[in-house]
Amino acid sequence: MNDRTRLTTVETVYENRSWLFTVRDQYGEPDEAILVPCEGSDGRGSTSSQSGADDGVKAWINRCTHEAQRFDTGRGVAMRDGQLICPKHGSMFDSCSGYCDNGEAADTTLPSIEITVDDGIVYLTDGDVSFAHEGGIDDGDDDDDPASTSHIGF
Repeated sequence: MNDRTRLTTVETVYENRSWLFTVRDQYGEPDEAILVPCEGSDGRGSTSSQSGADDGVKAWINRCTHEAQRFDTGRGVAMRDGQLICPKHGSMFDSCSGYCDNGEAADTTLPSIEITVDDGIVYLTDGDVSFAHEGGIDDGDDDDDPASTSHIGF
């Protein structure tokens, strides 16, 4: 069995309509990911047979495939009728498959993050990334981020 890291509960994802977290790739580079409800015909649970759709939750990298626009900027993911909505151009991605059939991002699929749901708890099981922290990249307390030494403020 793969190593797994507890993320949150299915109930929390459904209550908040999304859950933002940061992962690190094999080189230590941070990336944002989101958990979203993957509602099937029963209103809870997927009609998709893809891994990670168990108990109605799916994990995706937190950016549109068109121009890397973040879906969740810290206020949750905009969703309608089981689709994630890109806030920049309005492309809509199926929350269960990640596929977009409209707008600027048409015919693309969101990069997925492997998760497992066990007894209502969502675990990160993707061997290509490690859990960094809840929230976006800038929300962490990473001490390894260099501080600016510039005298110019913006």
